[in-house]
Formats: sequence, C-alpha cells, structure tokens
Amino acid sequence: MRRREFTAALSVPLLPGLAEAALSEGDAAAGVRAALERGALAAVSLLGQSDGFLGNPLVRIPLPGQLEDAAKLMRRLGQGKKVDELVTAMNRAAEAAVPMARPLFVSTVKALSVEDALKIVRGSSTSVTDFFAGKTRSPLGEKFLPIVTQATEKVSLAARYNAVAGKAAGLGLVRGEDANVQRYVTRKALDGLFLMIGEEEKKIRADPVKTGSAILRKVFGR
Repeated sequence: MRRREFTAALSVPLLPGLAEAALSEGDAAAGVRAALERGALAAVSLLGQSDGFLGNPLVRIPLPGQLEDAAKLMRRLGQGKKVDELVTAMNRAAEAAVPMARPLFVSTVKALSVEDALKIVRGSSTSVTDFFAGKTRSPLGEKFLPIVTQATEKVSLAARYNAVAGKAAGLGLVRGEDANVQRYVTRKALDGLFLMIGEEEKKIRADPVKTGSAILRKVFGR
C-alpha cells in the first residue's frame, strides 16, 4: 500500500520550518519512536546510577511536608545522622528502581502505532513525554514498589517514618499518598523519571541537528 503523505499544514506545530515539505506517516512514526527511545533511555541512564537522584537537585527526593520540619528538630537533637540515612536510602532506592523501566520503555516504543505517532506529532511540546507517562506510569509503579520497599526496609527509621507520617496524615500535615515511605519514594521516582524524559525531549526539540539523527532532524527540525 502506498504510504500516505500528510501535508505541511498538518505538521506545523512541530515543523514550522518545513512548510514546503510533506512528511510521510512512516517518517512521523520513525521520528517519534526515535525521540521516545532516545529520551527515555537517556533519562534511565542518568538516574539509574549512584547519585542519579541524590546528587541531582531537580529530582532529589526530600522528606515530605511537615516531616521535613520534624527532621530539622531531630538534627538539633543530635539525630541528624538518622535523618540523612533515611533520605539517602530513599534516593538510593529510586536509583535502584529506575533501570527496571528500560525493558518496558523499549517495548512501548516498538508497539507505537502510526496513529499514536501522528497524535504526538500534532500534539503539544511535551507530547512525547505525556505519551510515555500515560502508557507506562502505572505498570512502572508496580515494578518499582518492591525494589523501593526492599531498599528502604533496611533503614530502621523507615518504619518510624511510616508511623509518624500516618499520624501526620490524620492531622492533615502530610498528604495521604505520602504517609508510606515506600509509596512516596515510588511516586517521586516516577516523577523524577518523567521530568528527566521531558528534559531530554526539550533538548531534541531545541536542537534536533545535534542529535546526529537524520529522522529526528526531519521530524523535529526547525
């Protein structure tokens, strides 16, 4: 079957500089797949290493809400080492969980339909990241939680966190979704992962030539 061509008018949101050219559906799909894979795997590599979370202020996982204030009190009482141990364990847990995303990201890219690719091309400046989040966030949460649980259970303060956070949530000082350290870290790990995928998407859109990919230059070029 002949590949259909869709006009430059259709691709204007992403391709304002290619008004004179038509982009095939096959090219659109290939370009979106390349952008998805490049952005996702770059984010996984960046975060899934020592200090990927802990050393990155954009994604570093702190204690939530009013518990941060409680931690300051603990430091004044000479228990800062325990607080640091928990915060470090939380971030190390996220770093350990993130590599589990790689196989799901790759399979999601391979399963991308032409229809999905066209929606992404026609979509907003974060459409690549939004697509990934919509397809993978829930299953990734299920994969991350056991790893995060195993990592944080080694820290004695984690159980104390859950006890204190549960009471704080009852008083409205901590959000219910943050009252369990394992689920809190899992959520923040996912937030950080998709944030960094978004950063990679921005780089691709800002300078597709720099990627060295001909198809990315064709689909996302200005």
